Amino acid sequence: MAVNVVMPQMGESITEGTIVRWFKNEGESVAKDEPLLEISTDKVDAEVPAPVAGTLLKILHGPGTTVAVETVIAVIAEAGEAVAPAVAAAETAPAPPPPSPTPPAPAAAEPTPARERGEAEPARRTSPLVRRIAAEHGIDLAQVPGTGAQGRVTKEDILAFIEKRRPAPPPPTPSAPPTPPPATVPAPRPAAPTSKATLAPTQPFVGEEVREPLSVMRQKIAEHMVASRRTSPHVNTVFEAELSRIVALREGAKATFEAQHGLKLTYTPFFMAAAVEALKAFPVLNASLEGNEVVYHRHINLGVAVALPHGLIVPVVPHAEELSLVGLQRAVTDLATRARTKQLLPADVQGSTFSITNPGPYGGLFGLPIINQPNVAILSVGGIQRRPVVVRDGDGRESIGIRDMVYLALSFDHRLVDGATADQFMAHLKGVLEAGRFELA
Repeated sequence: MAVNVVMPQMGESITEGTIVRWFKNEGESVAKDEPLLEISTDKVDAEVPAPVAGTLLKILHGPGTTVAVETVIAVIAEAGEAVAPAVAAAETAPAPPPPSPTPPAPAAAEPTPARERGEAEPARRTSPLVRRIAAEHGIDLAQVPGTGAQGRVTKEDILAFIEKRRPAPPPPTPSAPPTPPPATVPAPRPAAPTSKATLAPTQPFVGEEVREPLSVMRQKIAEHMVASRRTSPHVNTVFEAELSRIVALREGAKATFEAQHGLKLTYTPFFMAAAVEALKAFPVLNASLEGNEVVYHRHINLGVAVALPHGLIVPVVPHAEELSLVGLQRAVTDLATRARTKQLLPADVQGSTFSITNPGPYGGLFGLPIINQPNVAILSVGGIQRRPVVVRDGDGRESIGIRDMVYLALSFDHRLVDGATADQFMAHLKGVLEAGRFELA
């Protein structure tokens, strides 16, 4: 019999969702768990999988439509079912509302996997997350045994395949205490931007201008930013830190780290770990304000900003104080991957107590970000650059040396945090980074 597709409940506080686009047209076949449509809520954008395999008979709500959760939005005839009766049943479903003045969202830049391979290969359909993992590891999905419906490759399948082909890790070597790096330490290369802004008109110019509505995500970003500025009196402070020890540590360990853990070692977990230590020393920056009460949080839940082609999202690493540097890297890699493949859940972007944003990979020296409510502070990490600086030896003699330097900027809520406290926090953070005493095991 025909199966209804409903707007999913993405979280207890979410009551509606907006349809961004459909990946399938009426009359096309779908596989169970294949991405069927993309929705946007006030928390996250997400892809909704098909509940059954069959034929998409009827789309009841088009792109740009906002509907309540549990509302029927489409009808699928199950595999092997006669189409005509199902179509008749679908026609009795609630009629779609009048067309919204909002124009349809632009079609995806890339064809769906089914169209890439042709409809004759439904068994190889996979989720965007699986395809991304395969691309990152150079894996042909045709070689991966699938345990999902109709032989579909699941996330567990691709991870198990990677684990089997991974070489055994080299025997551990005793770690030596960090020493000041020589002047020949290679300059850190800016990471290649993982996303490119695509905010450009989707319609051709007719006359002097083109007008298009903001996407749901951009509307929510606008609301949150204006509310934050209205709520918190923002003050900023900027520090400079030397990262030569960290650069040398990462350069020397990144190959072994990836072989042992299956993760690329980035600079982000170093800043996260340093922020955790500074927040332990100054817990007021890990607090929030509710009316006339200061709410101190037991755990440090770090929000890490992730740039997307169509906006920005801040997924959260909960209980960051309990994680090693390896754990922090694993957590932030997972969240960033799921953010870019629209696999985040509302719980993944809630509950932050302090946030970090990083404009450095794009060449920015530093930024003065808007506080992520209800936090009282946010740290901005600039680009790491090798620059000539004045250095002092143990006897106080000065000379000019080439060092790896970074600007760190803190935006803080002056209702709760004073300038002296903010500067002491930043001095502590700077000290942790410059000491470079991080365990990579």
